[in-house]
Amino acid sequence: MNEAAQTKKPLWLIALTILIPASFSCLATSATNVAIPHIAGYFGSTVDEANWVITSYMIANACLILMTGWLENLMGRKLFLKIFISIFTIGSLMCAFAHSLNMMVIGRLIQGIGGGPMTPIAQSVLLSEFPFEKRSIAMSLFGMAVMVFAILGPTFGGFIVDNADWQWIYLINVPVGIISVAMAHSNIKELTTRKKITSIDFLGMISLVIWLLTMQVVLDKGQQYSWFDADWIRILSFISLSSLIFFIVWELEYKNPLVNLRVFKDKNFFAGTIISSSVNMIVFSSIVLIPQFLQNILGYTAMLSGMSLAPRIISSVIMIILINPLMKIFDNRKLIATGFFFLGISVLMYTNINLEVSFLYLSLPNILLGVGVIFVFVPVSSLVLGTLPKNELSNGASLHNLYKTVVTAGAASVANTLVARYSQAHQTYLVRHLSDFNLVFQNKLSSMIHTFSSTMGGYSAHIKANAYFYKSLTVQSKIMAYVDVFEILALIAFIMVPMSFILKTKVNKNES
Repeated sequence: MNEAAQTKKPLWLIALTILIPASFSCLATSATNVAIPHIAGYFGSTVDEANWVITSYMIANACLILMTGWLENLMGRKLFLKIFISIFTIGSLMCAFAHSLNMMVIGRLIQGIGGGPMTPIAQSVLLSEFPFEKRSIAMSLFGMAVMVFAILGPTFGGFIVDNADWQWIYLINVPVGIISVAMAHSNIKELTTRKKITSIDFLGMISLVIWLLTMQVVLDKGQQYSWFDADWIRILSFISLSSLIFFIVWELEYKNPLVNLRVFKDKNFFAGTIISSSVNMIVFSSIVLIPQFLQNILGYTAMLSGMSLAPRIISSVIMIILINPLMKIFDNRKLIATGFFFLGISVLMYTNINLEVSFLYLSLPNILLGVGVIFVFVPVSSLVLGTLPKNELSNGASLHNLYKTVVTAGAASVANTLVARYSQAHQTYLVRHLSDFNLVFQNKLSSMIHTFSSTMGGYSAHIKANAYFYKSLTVQSKIMAYVDVFEILALIAFIMVPMSFILKTKVNKNES
């Protein structure tokens, strides 16, 4: 049946059909992070062991992102969506009823396989189904589903783990998945420009999996094992780099590659991918660092740390409504530059954090961050694939989202490493003030010993007083480390302001 003979579905229904599973795929990625301590306690494991719940999902997610275009051509769009939404639902069900950590990791792996293609396929479907003049609306909806739900994750996860069982993070995906399969069957039409798959790129698949698997393990475990001080980290890093180089060369030379890497020759695609990755780097690093600071330093609960990010959700939703008319009035590059400026100011405000920072103070930078994210994300999403031919949309969306995923994973790992390393550096500097030659410290120490002596012996009071000051030292060192990392993120945001004008605003209509 040709395209003309198919029943024409309303655009809003097509958008709703494709964005519901994409939204919950993004929610599953970030909501789990705040539940890790609860999952570790439930299975009687360490937090480091429970982190495999995140790692397994990220590995499967990244692998399937890049295979999206190839699998869509192989299966057809409708069958592809029904199969992978079902896989995501089955994985969620396994996670909810897992009786061991190993079963939980397997469930998350399956969930990642199903969820991986949801973001690129959503972007591809919206760009191909919406008329060119309504593309800004399509990308506004895409921004709502992908970025807003990803930001919502910690707030949603924190609310669940503090008020119910953590299993509800996954159980909620089951009815959503069932409804999404039915909607995909009824509302998504088949591809009319499918490429004929004549052979399977096994070597490309294998090298892709090896690269992403070893890279993710290195990123997740590097800081724990002092990075390249560990032999096995060096070995895995070499394997990962070698697999990446082989994958790139093979995909460029093979007759029927898994992905067409030559789309990076397109200026808009290349520049837009770097810009989008920078946004993800800033946003998701803050999503990792701010809850860490609030829970580990200020003693917030998971729900309160998640609620601290709520203002950025509200401002993001408001900007989603406003961004479409703004894109029609202003040069999109100026909107992107303005967005990076807001992001820079927002992250720069985080450099004022201290032990007395209020919940209210955190609201303003979060509001600005939500505004900046949408100012950048929606116009870039509209432009990045705008100069690619229609039959390369799925391939381009897959590569675009894989690059963002890899950069995001790397940024989160590097941010945590920098906090740990900078904290050690600041501690080395500050500890010099806790000496017998510092009269201010000696007076404070004597006063503290006197206070503790009222309830314990002199020796115990001396030990406890020194422990108190050492704890204060480590806390202040960690705060200074967070400030350093936020300064780096702010610098990246300000550097990206002029980079925004590399993009072309006059794009084609994706004719095949």
